[in-house]
Amino acid sequence: MNRIDFDTIAWSSPMPHLRDKVYECDGRRLRLLELARDFVEPGWCMRGHIGYVLMGKMEITFADHTETFAEGDGVFIPPGEPGKHRGKVLTDTVRLILVETVDAQA
Repeated sequence: MNRIDFDTIAWSSPMPHLRDKVYECDGRRLRLLELARDFVEPGWCMRGHIGYVLMGKMEITFADHTETFAEGDGVFIPPGEPGKHRGKVLTDTVRLILVETVDAQA
């Protein structure tokens, strides 16, 4: 399958104020992710993420600094301790596309 039709994939809600649509193939996961303003990261996220902000604005706090990501920004966060992070939504909603390895927890 070369084309992923997100309209045919149901939303799931793995935690409060977060919903996603997930497609997995060949050890990779493509997620359409939507975070509401009230989303609270339950702790440091240690997963790696590569993605693109489709809409909205958020801050991501790393161990030693905080960066703001907005519509049109690319995101590259390495896995493990070097990339540990927490997200905070600054607008009503943030929508992102993320590419991850399947062994990373969703």
